[in-house]
Amino acid sequence: MDKPSIAIEVVYALAERQKLLRLSVPVGTTVREAALRSGMQQFFPELDLNQAPLGIFGKAVSKPEERVLEEGERVEIYRPLIADPKEVRKQRAAKAKSKADDGEAS
Repeated sequence: MDKPSIAIEVVYALAERQKLLRLSVPVGTTVREAALRSGMQQFFPELDLNQAPLGIFGKAVSKPEERVLEEGERVEIYRPLIADPKEVRKQRAAKAKSKADDGEAS
């Protein structure tokens, strides 16, 4: 007898394109297993699904190898960060302060 299954989605996006796949997976499938089963690498060959950070509905999953999926959940495959967000904010604040200081000097 077949193992019961659930319907889920797996998504990945780059700035210029994205892909959403709907899958039926066996009950008990983990977040990582779903990402690996999705076949997303055929659309994005550079993607390393064994290491990629994963989440569900915008919330990162710290242990995707352990978190079991439920019916209707959406697994999100996250891209690696290009820059540290804290550092980018610091640079933006410094630039804004510099512009403000230049405006006062005029």
